[in-house]
Amino acid sequence: MDNQTRSEISRRKAIDAALAILTREGVGGLTFDSLSRESGISKGGLLHQFRTRQGVLCALLEYQRGQFEQIARDYVAKEGASKAEPTLAAQIAIYRESINQPHSMARAILAALIESPNLVDEMKASDEAKMNALQNEAIDLDLSLLRYFAASGLAFHALLGMSPLEDADRNRLFDRLLDEEKWHGLNPQAKRRKRSAG
Repeated sequence: MDNQTRSEISRRKAIDAALAILTREGVGGLTFDSLSRESGISKGGLLHQFRTRQGVLCALLEYQRGQFEQIARDYVAKEGASKAEPTLAAQIAIYRESINQPHSMARAILAALIESPNLVDEMKASDEAKMNALQNEAIDLDLSLLRYFAASGLAFHALLGMSPLEDADRNRLFDRLLDEEKWHGLNPQAKRRKRSAG
């Protein structure tokens, strides 16, 4: 096995270990000592790989971004052709999946926000692009945004351990958010006709 492959395997082990620590102990428990114990990688090896705790969080965010992009691609490939708003549906699917992961990648975002909020600045450009795509697809933008932010609220309440909902109830709500037939906004043509008639 070459050095690059070994390095990638070690990095992945460290990321998995960091997520396990974040899930179990929160961001305060994420130290190089705990990461070394959890991953089985020497502290020196981890320092060489990441340099600082912020480096670990950056690696987690990069990995999380890739994971979420893959969830969106898979969802669009499987369900996207049948959706009037595929970007919105993919984003709702990402939020749903973020809860169902044993060591959710969304915890990386929460940890970065606590540790160093500037780490999520790069995500703002990506979020802006998502919002533009949602706006371009939306039949009723307000309704689309309500569905999007309802999904994010369900996910983050669950990840923070603040949700009073059982898994079955939360899944039922996600099913409803994904079911476009349950969400009928105003037809833009009807809105224009009402304005011109008044």
